[in-house]
Amino acid sequence: MIQNPTLKSTMKAWLYILPMMLIIFTFNLYPIVKSFAMSFYTDYNFYEDVVHAYGIGNFATILQDSDFYLAIKNTFIFVLGVVPISIALSLGIALLLNQIKFLSGFFRTVYFLPFVTSTVAISLVWNWLYHRNYGLMNYFLGWFGIEPVHWITDPDYSMLALVIMAVWKGLGFNIILFLVGLNNIDETYYKAAKVDGASGFRRFWNITLPLLGPTVFLVSVLGVINSFKVFDEVYALFQAKPGPAKSTLTIVYYLYEKFYTEYQYGIAAAAGVVLFVIILAVTLVQFAYNRKFVHY
Repeated sequence: MIQNPTLKSTMKAWLYILPMMLIIFTFNLYPIVKSFAMSFYTDYNFYEDVVHAYGIGNFATILQDSDFYLAIKNTFIFVLGVVPISIALSLGIALLLNQIKFLSGFFRTVYFLPFVTSTVAISLVWNWLYHRNYGLMNYFLGWFGIEPVHWITDPDYSMLALVIMAVWKGLGFNIILFLVGLNNIDETYYKAAKVDGASGFRRFWNITLPLLGPTVFLVSVLGVINSFKVFDEVYALFQAKPGPAKSTLTIVYYLYEKFYTEYQYGIAAAAGVVLFVIILAVTLVQFAYNRKFVHY
């Protein structure tokens, strides 16, 4: 029998969640509100925390900055490169792992390890892999008669190098999510399809993919949000630089430079607000698409 909540039980529940609410407010909600407010600081003394003037000048400044538009362009290229490839590869690997019974736990651990490994450590390894003279990437390309590629120092290849590393690093998390989704599909659907003579591709297209719709949606939303906020990979792979000729300058890296290098706190906050609006808009589009085409 379900009892109606009393004042005592309600207060007890609030006391249980109070510590987490304090953490969320201190480290999530307050910084967000402070960032929005700081974006309108046009004359601000950071050391004394005194604001002398407010306005929209910071937004006007970044909208006239060619580097900001370059950062937006590079960020979108990164998102469009990482998210679809990561979803396709992780889904394919998850399908294979779902069929493997022997040493399945071992292979899942191997694929998940990069996700929990330090970005700095991963970047050091990939720096070696991308090395022009003795890197494995150029070594394999040499088998096909291709000249060594300047992955890290050539603006034409630096974004590709960043995308490859980011896809490899994030595969493990997506694979785990897809494996959970695959395990939740009732085997009855596949048995019925086999009785009707459906091929493996037809079973995947008409059963697996539609029933994995919510999981694909979750992976895509998380992938888009994380890709828009890319910074660690750029900073570590290119030795604290936004790539050759700013070829991998992203919005978050632009924000970092304005805040920590140039000490233009208001402009950095304004760039953060613009990034928030972009992520919010893209996520709302994804939710709208999800309601229309994904069935639960």
